[in-house]
Amino acid sequence: MGLSSILLLQAPPIPSLSSSTHSCCYSPSLPPPCTISKLQRRPQLFPSASPPTPGWNLSRKRCALAARAAAGGSAAEALRRILESPGIHQGPACFDALSGRLVERAGFPLCFMSGFSVSAARLGLPDVGLISYGEMADQGRQITQAVTIPVIGDGDNGYGNAMNVKRTVKGFIQAGFAGIIIEDQVSPKACGHTRGRKVVSREEAVMHIKAAIDARRESGSDIVIVARTDSRQAVSLEESLRRSRAFADAGADVLFIDALASREEMKAFCEISPLLPKMANMLEGGGKTPILNPVELEEIGFKIVSYPLSLIGVSIRAMEDALAAIKSGRVPPPGSLPSFDEIKDTLGFNDYYEEEKRYSISPSQPSYQRVYSPGMSSAYNTKLTTGERPEQSQRADDPSEPVVEVVTPYVYDNFSSGDRSRQSGMWSRTLRLKITGRNGLEKLDVRIPAGFLEGMAGIIPGLGGVNIMQMLEDASIEGGPESGKILLDFNDAMGDRIQVFVE
Repeated sequence: MGLSSILLLQAPPIPSLSSSTHSCCYSPSLPPPCTISKLQRRPQLFPSASPPTPGWNLSRKRCALAARAAAGGSAAEALRRILESPGIHQGPACFDALSGRLVERAGFPLCFMSGFSVSAARLGLPDVGLISYGEMADQGRQITQAVTIPVIGDGDNGYGNAMNVKRTVKGFIQAGFAGIIIEDQVSPKACGHTRGRKVVSREEAVMHIKAAIDARRESGSDIVIVARTDSRQAVSLEESLRRSRAFADAGADVLFIDALASREEMKAFCEISPLLPKMANMLEGGGKTPILNPVELEEIGFKIVSYPLSLIGVSIRAMEDALAAIKSGRVPPPGSLPSFDEIKDTLGFNDYYEEEKRYSISPSQPSYQRVYSPGMSSAYNTKLTTGERPEQSQRADDPSEPVVEVVTPYVYDNFSSGDRSRQSGMWSRTLRLKITGRNGLEKLDVRIPAGFLEGMAGIIPGLGGVNIMQMLEDASIEGGPESGKILLDFNDAMGDRIQVFVE
């Protein structure tokens, strides 16, 4: 899965000839209108890439996905539009849903999912073939569901022979990837810019690319196949160029030679099959390939460029700095730590709350749920909904047990005996009714208005012989018991312990 990372693309913005250059797309010179391809003249399905605004939210994502679906588009088609558009396109490599979302919020039209970074973040292990196909597909699915831009996934060497390659491609399609990188290393593979790399034969490598293309056709998909070779370091530059030509003849969509060692080698690579897009890998921090800016890469002939270590690298350093600060008795300085409101906005809390309102119901409406009756087998199973939510859910919910309606205080008042005004002091108090079974398990724990308790005597047999109203009246005359005091505490005929506390 190497540092090549996988483009996590789902619905990238389409470059517009009339718009200014994106921060992630360099186009020093645009062709005259007569040379623009038919594909480039399609109307934009998604807004141009731009810095995130407070309006970036779940609704925008849904609208983008809906627009793409209405146009019959897919993540792979979005990626192909990027590959056919002018300029070179940058794709930072993410490793989870959050980092993928940040890439999109920053305005990039596509994203790579780095196997190196996923192995580091998910397993805390080096990229030496330890992470599995299933783990990579699962991580990719989480990323593609979090973004609307296309994502290119790191398929490593397909995790085996040609048949394994087919399964890997089909799995990545189902995970929502727009593209997949297939390399020619033997198993276990190694990170692209590290030692110990070995490659399969050229013939076997070509068969892997053909298997990937067959898997795409069988799935009815248009996923972009990125053919990668590691033979530059494992064998020679000449062998890597021969393999790239063979991959192009086999039907690959994008060519990629990892760990090219000079600008001249990069130029020689881009001269192969000039009509096919070439991918560059800018390994930050000291890889074998020279680090060039996007304009230089475009002049050489590259179309897309990945940055595999930036996000995982700065994350490691930032976490180390934060931990050092905490250990010394401080917290990370404000400049290195977003505010809590900013964090919530990034994660979509505010958007969630706004959408949640669409499904809210009036809290004043009484609801009727199950209550205890002698025929119940295991628990009281009651949630008394009087505007307050019980702190603990009940333990059982057997639909075969009888249902008894709970009457709310204002209904009970119509048939309650006695003068309500006499208990006005206690009437406004809240009582906690707790019932514990003889086996020690909790059956009921709810909070109810004090005036509601008398009505419970007809529902809970253990309360039938207790003059609750008199006890409430006496407590009111005495000035009211203190909060937390037990008003009732006894065992009923069934052996259940019934307790009433004053809140």
